[in-house]
Amino acid sequence: MEYLLVLNDSPYGSQRTYNALRLAAALAKGATTEVSIFLLGDGVVSGLRMQSPADASYNVQEMLRLLAAQGVSIGACRTCLEARGIDDASLVAGINRRTLDDLRNWTEKATKVLVF
Repeated sequence: MEYLLVLNDSPYGSQRTYNALRLAAALAKGATTEVSIFLLGDGVVSGLRMQSPADASYNVQEMLRLLAAQGVSIGACRTCLEARGIDDASLVAGINRRTLDDLRNWTEKATKVLVF
């Protein structure tokens, strides 16, 4: 089964992004499961390297890095990145700049799309 998770929220304003990444990690454990994550809107801020959340008991950037290392495809909206002045060098390793055409293709390919 193929899952696409679309994350729209900043990483630490709520636990929505954290919970989405927890689910992505659980789904990625399946032997025949493919998981993709697309960061959209304020969700692209989740992909910024070198954040140090003072109050959080979790680190979204580390979670993304581990997911990418496990083969999860992670894309960040190009337009959203540009609107926030985020360049590729500022992103966690394994996160790639993508377009809405890529999101459309991933959506068409996915068995299930989950939006957070």
